[in-house]
Amino acid sequence: MRLVENPHVLVVDDDHEIRKLLGRYLQGQSFRVSLAEDARSAERCLASGRIDLVVLDLMLPDVSGLDFCRSLRARSRVPIILLTALKEDVDRIIGLEVGADDYLGKPFNPRELVARIRAVLRRTSAAEAPGVAPQQRFRFAGFTATPATRRVVSADGVEVPLTAAEFDLLMAFLERPGRMLSRDQLLDITQGRNAAAFDRSVDVLVSRLRRKLGDAGSFQMFKTLRNGGYQFAVEVETGEPRAGRAREET
Repeated sequence: MRLVENPHVLVVDDDHEIRKLLGRYLQGQSFRVSLAEDARSAERCLASGRIDLVVLDLMLPDVSGLDFCRSLRARSRVPIILLTALKEDVDRIIGLEVGADDYLGKPFNPRELVARIRAVLRRTSAAEAPGVAPQQRFRFAGFTATPATRRVVSADGVEVPLTAAEFDLLMAFLERPGRMLSRDQLLDITQGRNAAAFDRSVDVLVSRLRRKLGDAGSFQMFKTLRNGGYQFAVEVETGEPRAGRAREET
């Protein structure tokens, strides 16, 4: 995803006042904004033009926000930030499980939402970031990860679909193989903010990476360290792409 000058944000919330408030505030922060009161109108917005990020309330009148998030993630890489008035940590964990990139609890300060939006957009547009070598590759356990395109490809050329949050966490491990990384360190590396008390998002994302990379049953790639955090325990090679693998990035 390229970082555009005025990113187009879709706000999906059934509360008219919240939609109006966020619409005005985001426009004042140089975002283009579309507003939707339910999943059906959100689908129309998504079909009518490019959307760079979705701000999605969990409580929608026609379908569950979690179900809509799951459906959208199955067919699109558009970043998703969940808004939830629910206090239980499990609801936020489920949101990450179904593919959200971040979440924010209600009530919230619109300035914090803008900061989250910009952070997620920066992560998903890493191909434009200075200092990222266009041809840099990380090879591990038969997979190849390319930071410039934010793609992970298996040994047989099949792309592994990762969300922005999953890719960021994987890169944190690939850049620090063999090191013990605490949950707080991983949150700070990937999200640039301190972990909230009992924040389980790292555990959820590691679980998803294990499943997608075929490590769920063996735990040989991502090792859990008692009273510590996680360790990426397989060998990582870096450098230019091998000639036989060039076709994977075409």
